[in-house]
Formats: sequence, C-alpha cells, structure tokens
Amino acid sequence: MTDHSSPDLRDGEVATSADIAEDATVQFIGTIRTPFTTRDLCPRQGDLDGPECRLELLPQWEQALHGITKFEFLDVLYWLHQSRRDLVLQSPRGDGKTFGTFALRSPVRPNPIGLSRVKLIRQEGAVLIVKGLDCLDKTPLIDIKPSRCGYTVQAPPKDADAG
Repeated sequence: MTDHSSPDLRDGEVATSADIAEDATVQFIGTIRTPFTTRDLCPRQGDLDGPECRLELLPQWEQALHGITKFEFLDVLYWLHQSRRDLVLQSPRGDGKTFGTFALRSPVRPNPIGLSRVKLIRQEGAVLIVKGLDCLDKTPLIDIKPSRCGYTVQAPPKDADAG
C-alpha cells in the first residue's frame, strides 16, 4: 500500500487514496541499459543525439528482432519500475501549479509505462543499440515496435483500413 501522506508530495500535489496494485500483468522481454543511474541524471525527454543505450532482450526473444534493422526509428515501451503510482495532480516544477497526471508525460502514473521514439544504431544479436532513451539503467523492457511514421503494414488491407 502507498503512503498517501508521503513527505515527497510537492505543494498542490494530490495522491489518490485508493489502493494501488504493485504488479503488472505484462511480460518483460528484457532490460534497458542506460548511463542514467538516478532520476536527477535522467533527461526529461530522450535526445536522439544522446548517449548510446542498450535494449538487452532475453534470449528467447532474439528471433523476434528479425527484420528490425530495416527501420531507422523504433518505439520502445518500458516499465518505469521506480515511479510512484498514486498521484492524480502533479506539480512538475515544484512551484505549486498543478496538472492532471494524464496531461503530463511524467513517469509518475497509475501504470508507469514509458514510451520513447529512439534511433536504431545497430543490432548485436539479442541487443539493440539505440539513442534517445529517457529511462533509468536496468529498466524493464516491455515491447519494441517500428515507429509508426516509418512502418508499412505487412498484412493485406481490410475494410476497416479504408477511411
């Protein structure tokens, strides 16, 4: 259970009083390695010119990378495992001005799923070297997808696609 009277609330922030589940029903496919060991060292948004980072997939997922190198940009989803999950109003600047959690890209969310568009540098077996991440070292990896902008659907068209 989360302590809703936590001293790390900033002026104006509000935490929910509901019990917050501490688990996820997702399967982690690997681990992200970055040079960012604390939130203070982690950029707020990834930088495509930033440091090289590693998406280290579990061995059983290596074949799932087949064809990935034809894409320049990828969307990476990850579990922000060190984030609190109970704030409904947040003060990102700490100045007492608040915003709803869903109006922010803050890592503090009910389901702390991070999303970054990264540049693929190279593949080394079950490891992808990328630039543009904004998460802590050893963050659990949820999924990797080709960026929507560079992706062409591989399946035949269906009626719902016409619009």
